[in-house]
Amino acid sequence: MIEHLPVLLVVVPIIGGAVPLVASLYTDRAGWPIAVLTMAGHATLVGLLAEQVWSDGVVSYAVGGFALPYGIELVVDGLSLSVVALISAISLGVLAYARHAGPHENTFYSQFLLLVTGLTGMTVTGDVFNLYVFLEITGLAAYGLVASGRAASAAVAALKYLIIGTVGASLYLLGVGYALAATGTLNMADMSAKLATVGYDSTLVLTAFGLMVGGLTVKVALFPLHTWQPDAYANSPDSVSAFISALVSTVSAYALARLLFSVFTVNFLTAVPAARWALIAVASVSIVAGSALAVAQSNVQRMLAYSSVSQFGLVIVGFTIATPIAVVGATVHLVGHAVMKGGLFAASGIIERETGADTVGGYAGMGSRTPIAAGAFTVLALGMVGVPPAIGFVGKWYILVGAVEAEIWPVVAVVLLSTLLTLAYFARLGERLYFAEPTIREEAAVADGGESVSTGMLAVVVIAAILAVALTAAVPAVEQLLNETLPLLIQ
Repeated sequence: MIEHLPVLLVVVPIIGGAVPLVASLYTDRAGWPIAVLTMAGHATLVGLLAEQVWSDGVVSYAVGGFALPYGIELVVDGLSLSVVALISAISLGVLAYARHAGPHENTFYSQFLLLVTGLTGMTVTGDVFNLYVFLEITGLAAYGLVASGRAASAAVAALKYLIIGTVGASLYLLGVGYALAATGTLNMADMSAKLATVGYDSTLVLTAFGLMVGGLTVKVALFPLHTWQPDAYANSPDSVSAFISALVSTVSAYALARLLFSVFTVNFLTAVPAARWALIAVASVSIVAGSALAVAQSNVQRMLAYSSVSQFGLVIVGFTIATPIAVVGATVHLVGHAVMKGGLFAASGIIERETGADTVGGYAGMGSRTPIAAGAFTVLALGMVGVPPAIGFVGKWYILVGAVEAEIWPVVAVVLLSTLLTLAYFARLGERLYFAEPTIREEAAVADGGESVSTGMLAVVVIAAILAVALTAAVPAVEQLLNETLPLLIQ
């Protein structure tokens, strides 16, 4: 069984996702326990694989035993292991939140596990075409989850997400076609070697890079390709917004990094500096524009969504700088952002359930009415700003040091400016929570919101807040794990 761990990571949630549909013949409330058991199995597999990666380094698996590079390869190294562990942990946290918050239907949990399948597959695949397959699985599951909201706006947001997401996936697939025409292979490692032989200045290679990276930036939601994200996050159920905000763009950003390092490589970025500077420019604009748009929002969840546009720009900048310290910083920030942003959406969901407040103005005085959720929200917000000792500080600091070492001074200025803007919109919320007079009367809050909140929901946001600080202690271990991988990726 040990040698089949990589493929089991993908197979287990696929099988688990089919079970709730069968169970619907008998009951419509079997989805949650099935999803929990499935994700417990997934987490166990991740633990076993972590031990193997720690001792052996990169783990490669040929699906069906077909010889590489013609067969489908799954690859797990320090970078992909960090992301797949994140998927497992966040999924279990969201399930704990959804136990009371819902949705409760079996179909929801089938889509939930299908999304886990797609995200896991994107993380461990070593094949550019199968990355597209898992990208589509992820997209289809995410569209369905967004549409599970009861309001008509959820369906509209899901449709917008579907249209823009399909454009992004189509661009990526077209780029795969150009890369295949240039190299005759789909295996990432084999394609990387043949791209160098073809020549990085080849029109086919440059076109493939532009289309594949462009398609993934849609999925990451970099500005100005971000327009699907605010609607999707703000109009879906709070369990769904916490889940997709934590993982979907996160894994897409990882896939973009994998494309940069395992397919085109740092040598390509060095040989074609225009490609590197174009990606840095797009990501830098996203950092500033996302923060500026977040400052302008009155709806809290839309503000958090635009904040993600900025934060993922920061992650992509770190990966594109492509020095070891910058890549470690981007990875740390990727993981930290997932925990913090998922926790922020969950906390905002609790505040809205208890008080009916979903705007910046409505948060006035809510700190005393929802002390636990508001306290967790504040800690997570400070982490997003980058206040030490939160994980957000460590990720930003490493990226900043990487930019200084590479002497990319515009990035240094952009990161500092973004930090100030991030402080501006989160400080405004903190001031409203604790120092402003309530604008929503308690009686009106009961009428407009007043939904019950479980201990499990509160526990999730508290744990997220604790992790936002405690994960800083794990950075040396992550750095050591990545140091086993980075020499293979950054030469």
